[in-house]
Amino acid sequence: MKQVRPLSITGGTLVTPDGLVDGTLRCDAGLIVPGDVQDGDEVVDAGGKLVAPGLVDLGVFAIDKPAFHFGGITRAALMPDLSPPLDHPARVRFMAQSGKPDMWVHPLAAATQGLEGQQLAEIALMREAGARAIATGRKWIGDSGVMLRLLQYAAMLDMVVVTHAEDAGIAGKAAATAGEMATRLGLPSAPKEAETLALARDIALAEMSGARIHARQVTTREGLDLVRQAKARGVAITAGVTPAHFMLSDLAMGDYRTFTRLSPPLREEDDRQAVVEAIGDGTIDVIASGHDPRGPEDKNLPFADAAPGMAGAETLLAMTLTLVRDGVIDMVRAFDLLARNSARLLGVGAGALEEGLEADVALLDPEAPWIVDSREMAAAAGNTPFDRQPAQGRVTMLWKGGVAIDL
Repeated sequence: MKQVRPLSITGGTLVTPDGLVDGTLRCDAGLIVPGDVQDGDEVVDAGGKLVAPGLVDLGVFAIDKPAFHFGGITRAALMPDLSPPLDHPARVRFMAQSGKPDMWVHPLAAATQGLEGQQLAEIALMREAGARAIATGRKWIGDSGVMLRLLQYAAMLDMVVVTHAEDAGIAGKAAATAGEMATRLGLPSAPKEAETLALARDIALAEMSGARIHARQVTTREGLDLVRQAKARGVAITAGVTPAHFMLSDLAMGDYRTFTRLSPPLREEDDRQAVVEAIGDGTIDVIASGHDPRGPEDKNLPFADAAPGMAGAETLLAMTLTLVRDGVIDMVRAFDLLARNSARLLGVGAGALEEGLEADVALLDPEAPWIVDSREMAAAAGNTPFDRQPAQGRVTMLWKGGVAIDL
């Protein structure tokens, strides 16, 4: 997918790392270049809307191009939890090519063979095959010796380790967070300390090894405090979250709707508010979709038996824009969380409207109203916890490397 002629997007407001700028964005040979419209350019009038970087979604569980394109996602970091897992260079190489030309997939190498948490996988070979980071998958590595060796190896390779912060020995097969709501619903639950204990251990080992870690989802007040303190000490840690954990509390589980069966489970209202505060103060670095489409065979079950996961790609941008409208963050910070920071963690030249970076660009109408409808989603399955919820903000045009994508 090669850009045939230069593209100039005029009449819009550019979302740049330095602020909102009225002007023209010019793209040539697949890259963002300086300058105004030139003869021979394809000219697109933005009509006063926002011109923003394509989203870089850090940590999806399936490649779902129609949903990604709807949501303005041009790159996605794929978790290794496939069948079989991404623990072999050939599988990584295949997945790295799977989305092209209109979608770039960045596979995350499985930290251990079979994601079983015991023997380290061939990480260096997977890096050569296209892996952009290492991930423990949906599980926490319980053996501290294995985790330390992983972090030491990752530090040597200068690769980020994406961790799942949930102590499996405590969490078990819990479907809810221990508390009033879980008790009222009669659901198997686990204390939220499952997150803080896992985070504390991983932070200590990262500090020992000098490795970079990214806690893919931090969802509790105590866990966010640990991340905040670690950052203050200079630990190379970043943190992420999905919209479900800043938009919803465990009250959303009240009707046993399995679309709200997530991992980690929804938390109490105080924790939800803590997540919003952490997004505002910079403790959280990435907002990702956690896109994990699950069909009726996984979701039409009793709540505790249903598979966790949500189809999040289509709602990622709109839900994040609620934080902008509520004054928690500004538009520039929103796209740092959705694109720029993820691109930096993955080491890819994208995620921002800056000269020399890949021309992955979205034209966004931040006020466009729509209703989230699980029956009409572009995703492989419509298991969204935001079903029937009004939303604002839609991508109207999308370019990958300066080439328009059909939406």
